[in-house]
Amino acid sequence: MTTKPLPVIKPLRRKAAAPKPLSKADIAEVFRRFATIDPEPKGELEHVNPYTLLVAVVLSAQATDSGVNKATRALFKIADTPEKMLALGEDKVREHIKTIGLFRNKAKNVMALSEALIAHHGSAVPEDREALQALPGVGRKTANVVLNMAFGWPTMAVDTHVFRVSNRIPLALGKTPEAVEKGLEAVIPKEFGLHAHHWLILHGRYVCKARKPECWRCPVAELCRFEPKTAAPGG
Repeated sequence: MTTKPLPVIKPLRRKAAAPKPLSKADIAEVFRRFATIDPEPKGELEHVNPYTLLVAVVLSAQATDSGVNKATRALFKIADTPEKMLALGEDKVREHIKTIGLFRNKAKNVMALSEALIAHHGSAVPEDREALQALPGVGRKTANVVLNMAFGWPTMAVDTHVFRVSNRIPLALGKTPEAVEKGLEAVIPKEFGLHAHHWLILHGRYVCKARKPECWRCPVAELCRFEPKTAAPGG
């Protein structure tokens, strides 16, 4: 009686363990360097008051800031309050923002949140997270941006750039934006809290890019545990 040879079982490859987050001292150094390079970082969405900021952030979901700015420059010249936006009407709002993704649904949200601001908040943007998130089209990230930029709260708005940079360096690890938000709030020194999310967004947008981070010109490269580091073009 012949026996068949047993199949060769290859060992499973284990995924490399994620690097541990930086120490408190190194995290403080990361933000100290960001602050030295850009002491007063600004968000790139154009606006003229808290209301237009709120509208711009709602419109920016799944869209670029530059694309939103192109669409809203003319819109905000004629509709910079909830009352003016409602007077303009949904059809004309939709026409202004038609170059932005999901513009039909966003136009409805702009009209609905304008109505809600008039009905429940005296036409003013509320300085309250729960009240903001109760508005049509406003999620936690949008509320955090408005609280930070309009009212000076040290909030952490976690978009795709912040999420990537935080997990990549890593500053705070997390599988969801809210987990990263909580992690960052726990480790970022208070003196950097106001501008932290702007620094991380700009760093992710222009240096620590998704497909090919430009490690050769990163101001925190030797602190960052991401590997392999990308070399300079032609290097």
